[in-house]
Amino acid sequence: MTTEEPIPAAPTDIGVAASAAYRRTARIDELRATEYRHLDRDGQVYLDYAGAGVAARAQVTAHHDRLLTGLYSNPHSENPTSEAAGSLIDSARRTVLDFFHADPGEYAVIFTPNASGACRLVAESYAFGPTSPLVLTWDNHNSVNGIREYARAAHAPVRYVPVSGPQLRVAESDVAAALTAGRSRPTSGSGLFAYPAQSNFTGVQHPLGWVELARQHGYDVLLDAAAFAPTNRLDLSEVRPDFVCLSWYKLFGYPTGVGALLARRDVLARLRRPWFAGGTIRAVSIQGDWHQPMRDETGFEDGTLNFLSIPDVEFGLRWLDAIGVDLIHTRVGLLTGWLLEQLTALRHRNGRPLVRVYGPPTGDGRGGTVALNFLHPDGSLVDERLVAVESSAAGFALRTGCFCNPGSAEAAFGIDPGLLRRAVLTHAETIDQHLATLRLPTGGAVRISFGLASTAADAQRFLSFAESTYLDRSGRADIRLAPRIRC
Repeated sequence: MTTEEPIPAAPTDIGVAASAAYRRTARIDELRATEYRHLDRDGQVYLDYAGAGVAARAQVTAHHDRLLTGLYSNPHSENPTSEAAGSLIDSARRTVLDFFHADPGEYAVIFTPNASGACRLVAESYAFGPTSPLVLTWDNHNSVNGIREYARAAHAPVRYVPVSGPQLRVAESDVAAALTAGRSRPTSGSGLFAYPAQSNFTGVQHPLGWVELARQHGYDVLLDAAAFAPTNRLDLSEVRPDFVCLSWYKLFGYPTGVGALLARRDVLARLRRPWFAGGTIRAVSIQGDWHQPMRDETGFEDGTLNFLSIPDVEFGLRWLDAIGVDLIHTRVGLLTGWLLEQLTALRHRNGRPLVRVYGPPTGDGRGGTVALNFLHPDGSLVDERLVAVESSAAGFALRTGCFCNPGSAEAAFGIDPGLLRRAVLTHAETIDQHLATLRLPTGGAVRISFGLASTAADAQRFLSFAESTYLDRSGRADIRLAPRIRC
């Protein structure tokens, strides 16, 4: 990577860039021109921060320098290189707790491969049963939805709380009804409530006050913060979920392959793992047929930790702190609100809208994720696969599909529940046949998401692409679209 790559000038007189609020976030434009200058190479526009953050030069340099100036080895040993690795891992744990304002006496940090791995740790170890149900909101990511398989295997009731209305929000009254269903007197730890702080499909941000609401009804709470934490402050001294699931690459791009489960120590002590592995046990006997698990966070970290990358988590969190999570939150909110306003105002010549937005139409109560479909002048949907082809050719990195969030998709597209119960995917040979059975004109949506290094130029370029490509465009493009493989 050279330092001579040209950097396009950021707009100062168009759209949101002209506002005083935007100018107060100019620090991000400075970082874009230095630490994130690779984003502007080859004229590309990155709009998939909900999929992954972007690494700064400083992060990559820190990793490089650490490996070339020190020697580190498996922390499950007792020698200088092992102790050096273990010391960095311990330091990373402390930094995670500091970043989220979590009391180390109350919370433990368990390093996992990703947020999905964190969810599985809870799912396989939780004491589900006939009197210990699982309650979930419709708009959970599939990594959270999958917990229901463990719950059902333990004969636990599984209840979903629907999203409703054009903004696809969850009503607190429905949450309360689901939490109180089938029980007279709440007892601590007698069920699990799992929901996202921010939907990765619609960008809807649910009230963090639901954590205390659920705990008052005797539930432990799993908060999926993977989509929320990159651009919002999560303060665990104020909000105290029992479990928090995270993927670090969503926050700051690097490293991948490392996530975390933040768990309250008293609740962690109640979990019982169905197996053991290297690093998770104090002692084990083959002939005696017994094992004694570790009772702290290391009892949930299978095998050898990614000891060469976990120190990068500490650097990444300090990097975010230095920039300011509140500053990032402000910038992302401004861009999201402006783009929504501009897109929803676009009309074809016949007066019909160009886009259909799924979720809140303004920046209120939402994050920096915008899910939409483009519409033809006759109101029919532009195939999201066509948008993927054409946006890629124009240099945009964005996401299309249903984003591993089937509940939000089913609600957004208004799929008939009866059809869903009858239309089992195994009865169709392809995803497209399954969609035809459901009478759906398309297989998903288009998702634009802003993040740490986003600028007004990114938003403006996408708006210009949308206008020039789809406004007043009728008929189908003569492009052969690949079949859909998965949702």
